[in-house]
Amino acid sequence: MLKRLVYCLLLLGSLLLLPFLLRPKAEKGTVVADEADRLVIISAHNKGIRDEYDTAFRKYYREKFGKDVILDFRSPGGTRDIVRYIADRFEAEFRHYWESDPANGPWNAEVAGAYTVPGMEKNPAASPTARKAREMFLKSNVGIGIDLMAGGGTFEMIRNAGKGFAADAKVMERHPEYFRPGSIPASFGGDRLYDKNGLWYGVVLSTFGICCNTDRINEMQNKTLPAAWKDLADPRFLNLLSVADPSKSGSANKCFEILIQQCMAEAADPARGWSDGLNLIKRIFGNARSVTESASQVVRDVTMGDAACGMAIDTYALSQAAWVKKISGKDTVRYITPKGGTAVSADPIQLLRGAPNRKTAQRFIDFLLSLEGQKLHCFKTGTPGGPALRPLNRPAIRRELYAKEFDQMRFEKDYDPYRSGSDFTYRSAWTGKYYGLISRVIKNVILDPSEELQLAWRAILKAGGPEKVPEAMKAFNALPFSYAEAQKINGLLRVKPGNSASDIAAMLRQWSDFARENYLKAAKLAAQGR
Repeated sequence: MLKRLVYCLLLLGSLLLLPFLLRPKAEKGTVVADEADRLVIISAHNKGIRDEYDTAFRKYYREKFGKDVILDFRSPGGTRDIVRYIADRFEAEFRHYWESDPANGPWNAEVAGAYTVPGMEKNPAASPTARKAREMFLKSNVGIGIDLMAGGGTFEMIRNAGKGFAADAKVMERHPEYFRPGSIPASFGGDRLYDKNGLWYGVVLSTFGICCNTDRINEMQNKTLPAAWKDLADPRFLNLLSVADPSKSGSANKCFEILIQQCMAEAADPARGWSDGLNLIKRIFGNARSVTESASQVVRDVTMGDAACGMAIDTYALSQAAWVKKISGKDTVRYITPKGGTAVSADPIQLLRGAPNRKTAQRFIDFLLSLEGQKLHCFKTGTPGGPALRPLNRPAIRRELYAKEFDQMRFEKDYDPYRSGSDFTYRSAWTGKYYGLISRVIKNVILDPSEELQLAWRAILKAGGPEKVPEAMKAFNALPFSYAEAQKINGLLRVKPGNSASDIAAMLRQWSDFARENYLKAAKLAAQGR
C-alpha cells in the first residue's frame, strides 16, 4: 500500500513537472515576464520612439540592476485623448476609494467637482465636503495602474500636477548634477524646463516652425521661402497649406499660442496683438488645403507634395527632411525657424500618483535625463550611444551635448534650439491661462465655420486683397469677445454651479453663429468691392 502511494505521488509530481521540463529554452534577449520588473507608460509617442526606448532601457537595466524590464506602452490616442483617459480613470478610482467608507457619504457632483481643484482643501469658502474630498485625494495613494505619462507638452502636465494626478519623482534629490544651469536650466525663453517640485521633467526640447517642400515652392511664381508666421497668410499660399486642428493636437495649439504671443509682443497694445494673432490664424486657415488631426500628418502632407508648407514641430520636420534626403539625395523638405517667433518648449515625462512600479519608473526618468539617455534622442544611428534602428531626431535638453565634440554625432550638427529660440521670450501671464481658450476659439470661430471662412477669404483675394476691401476685412476680423473679456470668458468654459455643460455648449454655438454670419457678410462686401 505504501509503495503504491509513493508511486502515485511520484507520478503526480512528474506530471506537474513535465510542462516546465518541456518548456523551450528562452532565446537570448527574451524577457521572461515573471522574472522581470515592469513599467506601464501612457504616451502618444510614435512606434519608433517606443521601440528605441524599449531596446535602450532594457540594455541599461540589465547592466545596472542585473534584471530585465518590460515596458508596457499604452497609446489610446493623441495627447488630448490621453489627458481625458487619465482624468476619467482617476475619477473612477477615487470614487471607488470614497465609496469604500460609508462614513464619507455618497459620491455626488460636489465631490466629483472638488477633489481635483487646486487649493480646495484650504478654501474657507468651500463646503466641508468639498475640502474633505480634495484633502482625501491628496493624502491617498489612489492610482490608475499606470506609472508614467510620456510626452504631450508641459501645459497638460502642469494641469495634471495641479489636479493632483502627479507625484514627485525625486530626480533632483538623486541627481542634482543634472540641473546645473550648464546642463538643464530651470527655464529658457520664459518657459520652465522642469517642475520645481519634481512633478514633471523636460526630456527633450521642441521648437515650432515652418516645414516646406522646395519643389512645390519652386513651381510658384514667387519662389521665396516663408521666413515668418505671417508669410503663411500670404495670398500666394492659397490652397497650399496643411494645418493641424489644435482641438485634436496639443502641439498644434502650442504653435498657435506662440504665434499669438509674437503678435502681442510686436503690438504696442497686447490686447490689439491678441486680435491680430487670432485674425492672422484665420487667414492661415483661409489658405489651408487640408486640416489634419495630428501635427505629424502636416509634415507628411508637405513631404508628399500635397501641400507646399505647414506649421510643424522641429523633430517631425527634421526627421522627414533626413528621410527624404536619404532616399532621394535631395533637400526637398526644409525646416524654417520663424523670425522672432521661435519658442523653445520642453517635451516632458511625469510620474503619476499611485504608480504601481514607482521605483522602476524613477529609474526610467533617471535614464532619460542621463547623458546616455539624452544621446539616444539626439545622436545618429551608428554613433556611440545613438539609437539602434533609426534616428529619433529629438533635440537634447542637456546643454552639454551641444558642445563641438558632439557636432558630428548629433542628427543636425548646426541645430541648437538654445540658439534658435533665443530671439523669443514666452510670457506666461499673457496667454498661459488661456491655452485651452485659444483651442476653443480656433475650433468654434475658425474650424466649425471653415466653409464660410474660406468663402470670405477667397472673395477678399478676388477683390484685390485686404487693402482693397476694408469693410469686408472688418467683418472678416470680427471676434466674439475681446482680450479684456478673456478672463471672464475663460471662467465660463468651466462647469460649476450655475454654469452647466449645456450652457457652455450654447455659448460655443453662439461663437460659431457669430463668425459664420460675419464671414458671409465679408464675402458679400468683398463682392461689392467694399
